[in-house]
Amino acid sequence: MFVSDPIASRLAISLSRPGWNATGVTTLQPDVARKLLQLFRDALPNLVRVGVLWNPDHVDPEYRETQAAGRTLGVQVHSLEVRAGGDLERAFQTASAARVEAIVVVSSRLMAVNRQAIADLATRNRMLLVAGWGGWPQVGALFSYGPDLDVIVRLAATHVDKVLRGARPGDIPIEQPNKFDLIVNLKAARAHGLTVPPAILGRADRVLE
Repeated sequence: MFVSDPIASRLAISLSRPGWNATGVTTLQPDVARKLLQLFRDALPNLVRVGVLWNPDHVDPEYRETQAAGRTLGVQVHSLEVRAGGDLERAFQTASAARVEAIVVVSSRLMAVNRQAIADLATRNRMLLVAGWGGWPQVGALFSYGPDLDVIVRLAATHVDKVLRGARPGDIPIEQPNKFDLIVNLKAARAHGLTVPPAILGRADRVLE
């Protein structure tokens, strides 16, 4: 249905003309990682050290983009590599040793499967949590910013329809979502003694009380 980078994953030659036997939707949007860190910095102007929870085996430029955004914003970005659920405890121990103040989750299948465990570890370590797609505010993250999964499902359904009607997958352009939701969790903010700036609340698509 969707993949972070179909070209790097060798599923397609290009987005406009995949060429092989796959098509669908990509969540590849380099700007999203930068905007996510910028939102985090806007919510916490004194933010200095951020840990990025990511899977280096997952083809995704989001960690590199977060690093680049950190250099621009003056935020130290610490790599917290997780290749399996059993790596989470160690990753948070590394974050604590580095005096990380907050965690950015690079959304992937691995992170989604372990979403509640990640949220619980962030709570236990008194670390704020933000992420991209995948229902993170519902488990305690401060906010999420990413593509609307309902839109992705509808886009993928149109591709299925075209293939069932006889179109070659390699001829159907891979689409990118153009709707991104900011979901803010005020309960999480209060738990950390944080007041979410009005500018962020004004931009939010949903606010969880």
